[in-house]
Amino acid sequence: MDIRSPRVNELPVLQDIERAAGQRFHDIGMREIADDDPLPLDELVRYQRSGLAWVSVDAADVPIAYLIADRVDGGIHVEQVSVLPDSAGHGIGKSLLDHLAGHAQSEHAPALTLTTFSEVPWNAPYYSRCGFHVLADSALTPGLRKIREREAADGLDRWPRVCMRRLL
Repeated sequence: MDIRSPRVNELPVLQDIERAAGQRFHDIGMREIADDDPLPLDELVRYQRSGLAWVSVDAADVPIAYLIADRVDGGIHVEQVSVLPDSAGHGIGKSLLDHLAGHAQSEHAPALTLTTFSEVPWNAPYYSRCGFHVLADSALTPGLRKIREREAADGLDRWPRVCMRRLL
């Protein structure tokens, strides 16, 4: 499995990966999440150009997973990780997170952060196994508070959410 930056012509594939990965939310009654549109292409281009987007590719060099991130309050914030359902359970998401950790360390970032659903098995419990720890609300930095506020305005707080950090 190789990890590399996505090519511009592959960005629609990232949208397809996100749609496919999101279908798991139907099974747990989170239809709104499953049916949510993926990021628009112009946003994916921004991540690709900023150097904060990576894909995991199969033997034919076709993306099967991706990760995008932002710089937030001196750290690197995981915005999205999606893996095709047929490829899930093989350590691909963890490999992308570890790749990001290496990148973050090269930028001297102290930690990775993310926000996620606390009770979805492939969300907070999974990220805990990948070295992330839940942050208390009082420990949120201004940028993380802003992210949580935006998520609440988008209706994501209908289900329990947490902010998590992985120290580097």
